[in-house]
Amino acid sequence: MSLIKKIDHLVITTSHIKECLEFYQKLGFEVKDGLGRYELFAGDFKINVHIKDRELEPYAKHVQPGSADLCFEVDDIISFEQLLNQQCIQIELGIVDRYGVKGIMDSIYIRDIDGNLLEFSQYKKD
Repeated sequence: MSLIKKIDHLVITTSHIKECLEFYQKLGFEVKDGLGRYELFAGDFKINVHIKDRELEPYAKHVQPGSADLCFEVDDIISFEQLLNQQCIQIELGIVDRYGVKGIMDSIYIRDIDGNLLEFSQYKKD
């Protein structure tokens, strides 16, 4: 029995805060900022965004923009692909089969402005 329930938040680091926040907003994240804190909300989790060389303490030992590889579940992969095209966001790979925590899913990959790899997935229906 695991005592761990779920991920609450993740942290990414950017060298370009304005462009980073605008990019994630185009993907549908709600952006909140204040007093040097930047947060991206979606579903039941958030991403904290740190600025390179101005990270909030404590922080990872080897902070590096562009080193994250994140996967997000979406309701409809086709609609999400259309959103990416409407927002002129380049698709790196997809739609391809991948395996997630709940089984086989359709995935599409993009990169954010710092080079982080972002996967968006929809589980296949049985």
